[in-house]
Formats: sequence, C-alpha cells, structure tokens
Amino acid sequence: MNIVDSSGWLAYFADEPGAKYFAEPLSNEKLLIVPVITIYEVYKVILREAGEDSAIQAITAMQKGNVIPLTPELAIFAARISNTYNLPMADSIILATAEEYKATIWTHDKDFKKFKNVKYFEKTKSN
Repeated sequence: MNIVDSSGWLAYFADEPGAKYFAEPLSNEKLLIVPVITIYEVYKVILREAGEDSAIQAITAMQKGNVIPLTPELAIFAARISNTYNLPMADSIILATAEEYKATIWTHDKDFKKFKNVKYFEKTKSN
C-alpha cells in the first residue's frame, strides 16, 4: 500500500520536476491510500493558487484511490504520534494512517524523513 502525502500530490498536479517520483504510487489506484486530510490540504492550496475548477479536478483524481476517513481511533493514534515525535497535525494523521494500513509514504516533506516506510525525495529545482 502507498500514501502520497500532500507535497507529492501538489508536485504531481503542478507537474514540477519532482513529480516523476510520485508517478509510480499514483499509477496503481488499487494500492493507493488517500488520508482525507491530504484532500483538505491539496484542495486548499490548489483553490488558492489555481481556482475552484482546478481544485475540484484534483480532488476528483485523488478520490480514485482508497480514501481513508479520520475515525476517532485514528485521531487518537495520530495525537499520540504527534506528541511522541512533535509532528504537526496533518503529518501525524498521515503517519498514523500509514502505520494502520502498513503503507509506504511518498513525500517531499522533511518531517517524514526519519521514519521507516518512507520514500523521501528532496525537493529541489532540478528534481
């Protein structure tokens, strides 16, 4: 199972140089886990930068994966992770979801760099 975090989705939708790193997990929708918090984050950024039509198109594409809601149990697990590792809310929810579903996180986000089952790709202009 794979999770592309918000940084990966945004790179992919913007066709940034680093988008190539996320093509593999995004190409297999059956193995793609989409924490609902990533839908929030991606929609918010694309709405601000490109408008509502583009934001709706993006989240429609995201929903082709297996969207995972934030349940009370997952929220509690994420809060524990946040306290233990001093992670922001969204990152802790993504990490908790990855742990729960035994998924690999694909990301440009440095906050995930130190965790197992993470494929971190540094974001540079020449990616």
